[in-house]
Amino acid sequence: MSTANPQPLWQPDPQRIAQARITGFQSWAAEHHRAPAEGGYPALHRWSVDHLDTFWQAVTEYFDVRFSTPYARVLGNRAMPGAEWFPGARLNYAEHALRAADTRADEPALLYVDETHEPRPVTWSELRRQVGSLAAELRALGVRPGDRVSGYLPNVPQAVAALLATAAVGAVWTSCAPDFGARSVLDRFQQVEPVVLFTVDGYRYGGKEHDRRETVAELRRELPTLRAVVHIPLLGTPAPEGALDWSALTAADTRPEFEQVPFDHPLWVLYSSGTTGLPKAIVQSQGGILVEHLKQLGLHCDLGPEDRFFWYTSTGWMMWNFLVSGLLTGTTIVLYDGSPGYPDTGAQWRVAERTGATLYGTSAAYVMACRKAGVHPSRDFDLSRVKCVATTGSPLPPDGFRWLHDEVREDLWIASVSGGTDVCSCFAGAVPTLPVYTGELQAAGLGTDLQAWDPGGRPVIDEVGELVVTNPMPSMPIRFWNDPEGSRYHESYFDTYPGVWRHGDWITVTARGTVIIHGRSDSTLNRQGVRMGSADIYEVVERLPEIKESLVIGVEQPDGGYWMPLFVHLAPGAVLDESLLNRIKQAIREQLSPRHVPDEVIEVPGVPHTLTGKRIEVPVKRLLQGAPLEKAVNPGSIDNLDLLTYFEDLARKRA
Repeated sequence: MSTANPQPLWQPDPQRIAQARITGFQSWAAEHHRAPAEGGYPALHRWSVDHLDTFWQAVTEYFDVRFSTPYARVLGNRAMPGAEWFPGARLNYAEHALRAADTRADEPALLYVDETHEPRPVTWSELRRQVGSLAAELRALGVRPGDRVSGYLPNVPQAVAALLATAAVGAVWTSCAPDFGARSVLDRFQQVEPVVLFTVDGYRYGGKEHDRRETVAELRRELPTLRAVVHIPLLGTPAPEGALDWSALTAADTRPEFEQVPFDHPLWVLYSSGTTGLPKAIVQSQGGILVEHLKQLGLHCDLGPEDRFFWYTSTGWMMWNFLVSGLLTGTTIVLYDGSPGYPDTGAQWRVAERTGATLYGTSAAYVMACRKAGVHPSRDFDLSRVKCVATTGSPLPPDGFRWLHDEVREDLWIASVSGGTDVCSCFAGAVPTLPVYTGELQAAGLGTDLQAWDPGGRPVIDEVGELVVTNPMPSMPIRFWNDPEGSRYHESYFDTYPGVWRHGDWITVTARGTVIIHGRSDSTLNRQGVRMGSADIYEVVERLPEIKESLVIGVEQPDGGYWMPLFVHLAPGAVLDESLLNRIKQAIREQLSPRHVPDEVIEVPGVPHTLTGKRIEVPVKRLLQGAPLEKAVNPGSIDNLDLLTYFEDLARKRA
């Protein structure tokens, strides 16, 4: 793959570089910790991975992390898995998230927006008061450090207060969005055995009300460890029998008490998509998330007290936890609860306009949908306050970069970022002081020794390889729940290259230090020894206006052959005729590789996704290899199970 000397799409001007927080951090770290004063970001990054202990010490000092007991050293055991961060230190995540209440009591901590698109503020002092009242009530209910508290909640202010109150007590938060069905929620919550459940009676989406009271009743029946259920009447219904009312628990005027916990004390449990079995219950620590998110949000995203941070997400996706951590930098966070495309495709841009968002984050899929729908953000909305548009969920195709540049603003910082639920952070992405190249992530993150490795474990530059991280990150899981020997954790990341984190993505690290994501390596397309990520195929195929979405699968055959079908979900009115078929094949042949022209192009009624919106490739591959549906996929993890029966039927017919 040639990555030689393209022209950047955007470059920050000298004033922007000078004002960036990462520039201030580099000067400060040079003065206090012998970081390189010259050489810009590449020099700072090299120092951050070569002097890992010093770098993370610098982060805690620069952001004034409050340790109630000091640490013995920054990094005890460096081994992965099992790295030991800041042994001896005690702190509290929620205490840091609410610090701005001391100096900016009457300014908004949260701006809540529903489908009316009218923002409603919650001030720092009001959020702190609610957290204080709720934390005291949780303690009165017998909730102790280490107990699990769960939320079946949409992206509303109550969810943020419940998370922070849980962390203040030293309990462990976990959440699912209310569009998850009972089975999906139980697959997650039953693993961790919560003692309290915060729940709504329903939610609004796409202009309709969705009553969830029956699902809540089922959750209560199937979670025998629950001591209390807290009812939040989003649709205005009374609390069911035996449930506590949210307003009663948050009525007191109480300053929060913050339990001081060890650095590696669990903060929350996140879940993998669980497409091929029970979701992995990923445990991350109070201290690890605190310092990783201060670095990521404060330095990479350049967020501070004057910013407004909006990311379209639900409570079932790690980006919600990441969004809440915007509070750590004193930033006002924007909570949008509703459909991303209601009442029209431009809905998210309207939210960005009305909340004065300075950093607006969304999915690559939404950007491409806006492009296809002919949305004109800068023409139709005042986006003058938006400094950065960030995308994740899947790689942002080059056309997406160009569309944002042309349709939002030429002087727009476009940050395509890539990380994972597994670390609740980014391995590579936003750097405010670096140029943006079309289709590329700006650089690996500070303190993250990100490399592309070949199958023999050798680093490669300007070639496709496995995404690996060769040093520990503070937000890596402390463990998986119910994995006492650590075997599932080890198998998930460390089986291929012992002691090195292998994430399961194909990437190219360019000679310029940028990163290109090609898609999941476990669903890689390998034709005659030439590997290609599925994302590369989607980017080319979905430029065609007739293609709404696509799914490409490479299936090894029992006779040693290789079958590579491309499934296409067509736009309304489009027909998969000879002309479209030829254009699809021609686009792949000319723009990617003649070897990766699909063996068949098959029209499908839709493309199945995980509940967090990712295309399902590996389970479809298993179905096409003849696995029965119940063995190929965990049904509770899929947005539309009927779509999978189509692939199961297809495999049967082919057999």
